[in-house]
Amino acid sequence: MPLTIPAGLLAQRALGDDWGSWLDRLPRLAAELLDDWRLRPTGTSLHGFCSLVLPVVDADGTTGALKVGFDGDDESLHEGLALQHWGGRGAVRLQRADPRRRALLLDWLPGPDLGDSWDVEACEVVGELYGRLHIPAMPQLAGVSSYVERWLRELGELGRDLPVPRRYVEQALSLGADLVADEVASVVVHGDLHYANVLADDAGEWLAIDPKPMAGDPHYEPAPMLWNRMDELSGPGAVGSVRDGLRRRFHALVDTAGLDEDRARDWVVVRMVLNAGWAVQDAQRAGRRLSSEEQDWITRCIAVTKAVQD
Repeated sequence: MPLTIPAGLLAQRALGDDWGSWLDRLPRLAAELLDDWRLRPTGTSLHGFCSLVLPVVDADGTTGALKVGFDGDDESLHEGLALQHWGGRGAVRLQRADPRRRALLLDWLPGPDLGDSWDVEACEVVGELYGRLHIPAMPQLAGVSSYVERWLRELGELGRDLPVPRRYVEQALSLGADLVADEVASVVVHGDLHYANVLADDAGEWLAIDPKPMAGDPHYEPAPMLWNRMDELSGPGAVGSVRDGLRRRFHALVDTAGLDEDRARDWVVVRMVLNAGWAVQDAQRAGRRLSSEEQDWITRCIAVTKAVQD
């Protein structure tokens, strides 16, 4: 079966020369891994934001997923280490890894993901997964605080260029500094746990995939479950307002996981304002104005920030 790189992954060339260089190397790199690990592709190539995923079978007939990640993505640098640490408890099982080539061989999870589940039920599933994933962190992981301190500095430098109410920016800067200074017990934080990053295995057990592992505060986690799937909160089947829907999700996560509500809320505010800042930074780096999609995203970030506090 010929190896094809999905168009969605090839589109990442627009993000810079380092992406283009990696994409140029990727077909040969994937072919080498298939040969070295005696794997045979069995289906269509898949992809994440910064990785190629190939459904494969090994020489013994065991199915798996070969994942090859972008070597310039620092946040997924220790993905294999975190998966090994979890040992298949709450997350997909790691079969083997080659850190130098940013390659992982994972168990194949047939799915579905949580995208079609009732959102509150999905939040309860994820809240339960927090309890399994938040185990004592390994020393190799970078801390949530080390990332957030840098991100807050960059946010502060944007000043009036950020089209977010100034009170939210000031709030995020203040809360972020307090959260970093008062970091609670250090656990393995997934960092990007949302509906599409939870898949069912053959037995129907929900397992996390695609971590951006860090060491730090478990209350950092909930925000992605709020900002994803927001369109349905204002669609024909929506119950109540967008604010009501977001608050239902937030409380389902917090209550199921036993998190401190105030601390989880503060982290949501910080993460959403940081997200808005990154959209502005992306446009500035490219020397252009915000696109309509970026403007819509910033509006979404403001809506989440407002909803969890009102």
